[in-house]
Amino acid sequence: MSDSDPALVPEANAEFLNEKQRMDYESHRENFIEWLAIFGKNPDAIEGYAEDTVYRTAYRCGKFDRWVWQEENGYTMPVSHDHADAYMRHLAYGDYSSTHMANTRDALNRYFKWRHHKFGEDEWEPELSISKDTNVQPRDFLSVEERKQLRQAALNYGNIPAYDSLSPEARTRWKKHVAQRLRKPLEDVVPTDWDKVNGWKFTTIVWTSLDAGLRPAEVGRAKVSWVDIDNKMLRIPVEDSTKNVDNWPVSLSERTADALERWIAEREMYGHYDDTDALWLTREGNPYGPNSLRRLLHRLCEQTDIEIENRQMSWYTIRHSVGTYMTREEDLAAAKAQLRHKSVQTTTKYDAAPVEDRRDALNKMG
Repeated sequence: MSDSDPALVPEANAEFLNEKQRMDYESHRENFIEWLAIFGKNPDAIEGYAEDTVYRTAYRCGKFDRWVWQEENGYTMPVSHDHADAYMRHLAYGDYSSTHMANTRDALNRYFKWRHHKFGEDEWEPELSISKDTNVQPRDFLSVEERKQLRQAALNYGNIPAYDSLSPEARTRWKKHVAQRLRKPLEDVVPTDWDKVNGWKFTTIVWTSLDAGLRPAEVGRAKVSWVDIDNKMLRIPVEDSTKNVDNWPVSLSERTADALERWIAEREMYGHYDDTDALWLTREGNPYGPNSLRRLLHRLCEQTDIEIENRQMSWYTIRHSVGTYMTREEDLAAAKAQLRHKSVQTTTKYDAAPVEDRRDALNKMG
């Protein structure tokens, strides 16, 4: 393969694979890419796509494969029509342009066209209709009051392990933690004190996202090394940024920075963090994904008066609220930096007055 050829196994994908899975995936990709170049455009006429189209299609399908594996908690091949529809919904919930979504849809269409030509499978009929109109408005966002409610709900969510579920050895470790959290002598800690101590994991996931507008993928990839407590910021390196090419310093509130400091101390109590720098992992030791984060958000909304009916309430709802109110309180430049956009054109979608501002204006107008 030449330097201009698409990677058979992109480095980011290889991280998900063991040796046998890598061999299987490499063969799968090689067959697909070869078909694109020779037959892809018109199989009957043996006419393939141009080199650039092959490259971009393979790249986009590689990202799609990686997303599926994250959602399925492991290597899954071949991918399905349901996976493709779910991925397009994921993009639609995000702050991706219609052009990007249309290009991704076209790449997935080529993938399933290959599966149809090679294996006789049905071709894909996308459930979403997408044009290349780049004037896209952001999805639903949280109001200021809803942001406050969500922050409060997250403060009360996520207890540490129950006293009765712990072994004697584990109880000794957690007893020290409870004593520190309640600021009482170790010998005075009793089993009922366990009920008074909430863990900081879910609080920090929500609060950090409310400050930084984290994308679901960034929650999943976040590392302890990102966190700069002294300067109250996240430093997201280029290799972990999902869409950008810069090292982004992202501001945090004092309240969030304090909570992160507490969580980083607490996470040492959990064994599945022993050999990783991951900032947040599920109970099973896996990174968080869009579906698990959406479920968390819905549970928190259920504990408050936040309405979720007739709204596209995903983790991006939090991100869109950051963009909307950062633009209102500061300017587009501040929102662009906080949301880690490459182009200010992406940020301009947030340059609109929130509904409560418009309501206030109507009241003043009489």
